[in-house]
Amino acid sequence: MGVGTSGAKSAPRARDVRDTPAPPRAGQHDDRLDADRDTDHDADYDTGPDTDHDADRGAGPGSEPGGELGIDPDDLPDGLVIADENGRVIRFNAAAARITAVPAAAALGRHLESALPLEDLEGRRWWQLTDPYGGLAIRVGQPERNLLLPGGREVLVSARYVRTAPTGPVRRVVVSLRDTEARRRTERSHAELIATVAHELRSPLTSVKGFTATLLAKWERFTDDQKKLMLETVDADANRVTRLIAELLDISRIDSGRLEVRRQPVDIGAAVGRHIQAYVTSGQPADRFLLRIEQPLPPLWADPDKIDQVLSNLLENAVRHGEGTVTIDVTPSASPREREDGENAATSVTVSDEGTGIPEESMNRVFTRFWRGSKRGGTGLGLYIVKGIVEAHGGTITVGRAPGGGAEFRFTLPVGTPAYLL
Repeated sequence: MGVGTSGAKSAPRARDVRDTPAPPRAGQHDDRLDADRDTDHDADYDTGPDTDHDADRGAGPGSEPGGELGIDPDDLPDGLVIADENGRVIRFNAAAARITAVPAAAALGRHLESALPLEDLEGRRWWQLTDPYGGLAIRVGQPERNLLLPGGREVLVSARYVRTAPTGPVRRVVVSLRDTEARRRTERSHAELIATVAHELRSPLTSVKGFTATLLAKWERFTDDQKKLMLETVDADANRVTRLIAELLDISRIDSGRLEVRRQPVDIGAAVGRHIQAYVTSGQPADRFLLRIEQPLPPLWADPDKIDQVLSNLLENAVRHGEGTVTIDVTPSASPREREDGENAATSVTVSDEGTGIPEESMNRVFTRFWRGSKRGGTGLGLYIVKGIVEAHGGTITVGRAPGGGAEFRFTLPVGTPAYLL
């Protein structure tokens, strides 16, 4: 057996290495090799505590939890149920009690099938199907699958069979239980995302298809102005599809932790000014915007495209859903991560309006997927993406009530030259 194959052995100390006898000469048999094989063989399969010493080694109900590992099974996030060679439950941790709604004291000492009555999705009893103690001697366990507890509650269950030898009798059955609620929430979120995307894509694609088919079939019948109007509509709808696909890609990268940030020096005041100018050019009155910049600002290194995406979303929300003056304050501030020198190590941008604001009960849902507030429209993904971008920069974002009564969004980005340029 190669070095390190048995987790039961520890690395030899320097003194042990010096005292190790020389290896045998060629052709000479060394009995120590057989002893090592036997030791490794036992370590590979003798993973459970001896039956006669359950109470001494943490397996019994009245023992000191944790055993040699120094870990209390009640601290494990998943349910843990262990049965001995007779099928009696000798360990039932706190998570298992929570998931099954069976107190540990009521489960300990009972037969595994009685303490943990599980059925598959077709109503068959799982322990009778799998037969861990009387089934094939080469089986090592059961893969994770969905099973049902009494009352129809669904749980994820996997099992491991601990044997004294590869085909020996089962000494322990170790069962892991996991609640499916978190997975169900994820699946529901994915289903909602797919439904939202399908709905949002269908409208512009229907428009694009309709106008292009009409133009191709009846090109000569339309005037130049009519053709221009239809092509402009197609272009706008195509841009809408492009933005939606970009949002989906951003969500995928945020959820998987793969959102890339390409840091460059960013003049955040100038960036805000460009967005305001774009609104004024499109017809918004110039006096609706108030930009206040507190100087001097510390140098900001960030991804300019993603910061533009954050500013665009926050300003669009203020213009579309807010009322009165939209105020943007750019100020130096303390870093989200405290600096020892006490200097301003971050830049904060606050966007506020004078509308009705966000209800207090909705504040904690603003940055979740599909939140749209009282006014419908859009995918409800913008603020979720904004939060992901800000946090990818190491910053924070909050929402509250503005002095004028409307909504106030404030994001703070740490500043300073990236470490790879120092």
